[in-house]
Amino acid sequence: MYRILIVNWRDIKDPEAGGAEVHLHEISKRFVTRGHKVTHLTSAFKDAPAEEEIDGIRVVRRGGKFTFNFCVPGAIRRLLKDEPFDIVIDDINKIPFFTPFYVKRPLLALAHHLFAQTIFLETILPFALYVYAGELLIPKVYGKTRFVVVSESTRDDLVRRGIPRDNIEIVYNAVDHTSYTPVESSLAPVPLVGYVGRIKRYKRIDYLLEALAIVAKTIPGVRLALAGSGDYLPSLVSLAERLDIKDRVDFMGFVSEQEKIDMLRKSHVVVNPSSKEGWGVTVIEANACGAPVIASDVPGLRDAVVDGETGFLVPYGDIDGFAARITQVLSDEALRTTLSRQAIEWAKRFNWDDSADAILKVIDQLVQQA
Repeated sequence: MYRILIVNWRDIKDPEAGGAEVHLHEISKRFVTRGHKVTHLTSAFKDAPAEEEIDGIRVVRRGGKFTFNFCVPGAIRRLLKDEPFDIVIDDINKIPFFTPFYVKRPLLALAHHLFAQTIFLETILPFALYVYAGELLIPKVYGKTRFVVVSESTRDDLVRRGIPRDNIEIVYNAVDHTSYTPVESSLAPVPLVGYVGRIKRYKRIDYLLEALAIVAKTIPGVRLALAGSGDYLPSLVSLAERLDIKDRVDFMGFVSEQEKIDMLRKSHVVVNPSSKEGWGVTVIEANACGAPVIASDVPGLRDAVVDGETGFLVPYGDIDGFAARITQVLSDEALRTTLSRQAIEWAKRFNWDDSADAILKVIDQLVQQA
């Protein structure tokens, strides 16, 4: 039995939780079922208890959205004083915690993707510079740390930055095949485009809205279901009004897991126009529900979408290209059916049990080497 401490900005109940939190929660649940003890150290959010247990995982919340990284060193020291954890997992997501400076026991870094220049699309200049500078320090601080990453794209990014390739293990994201399943005759009665994810500027959902306005000229009944919450939502509502498509867009906000599954099953196609992803958990979730995915041809998403087989890749920012592919899938039932069948088969390759076992194998190696 291992005592595992995992540090991440958010937990699965955070209103801004995304794919990274789904990944961490699904992996951690499986650690617990295999007899290990797991603690998540994460940031607090409104009305959240300071500590609680979720699916057998102890969740400890400290600091807040903008202060958590400053709380981490002290919080880790206090947790290590109370319990002799066998390993610490540093989930590098946004600002690095620089744990190699103060964690003197087996340490594993988990990375989905690094922002690099895309952070300047997301936030104001001072914060963007802070994140950008923090990422520049990763090779120097984490140069001797073992990494698990979720895609070839993220591995290659780290290698370019100076992390030794031999220190990096790829363990793919996955999907819960007991929940995310296709259901025959579940498609919406009108052409439905879906989006699932956090509503952040760098996700470039504005491109999707602009593409939808073009699609509507040839497919009058088309609608968009947009599931997720985030600070970019008011801007998208305003854009939908300016494009005169607000009556076509269902801004669903934060949805439950079952609501998300239902929406994916209803969608004729799901679109992800993001500027960068680690892998795109929602891509595989959509595929498992039978929805092909049209996505930006960017790191992470190009790992998750098999171009021409499970959906299509479109050059980043090519609004006309997105509109053309959406129109093609919605207009060609035979094509959509073929893409859907192949997407379901592709998704079957990825399951959380295999991913959890692969990470536990790395943990075994690190603990035994200590």
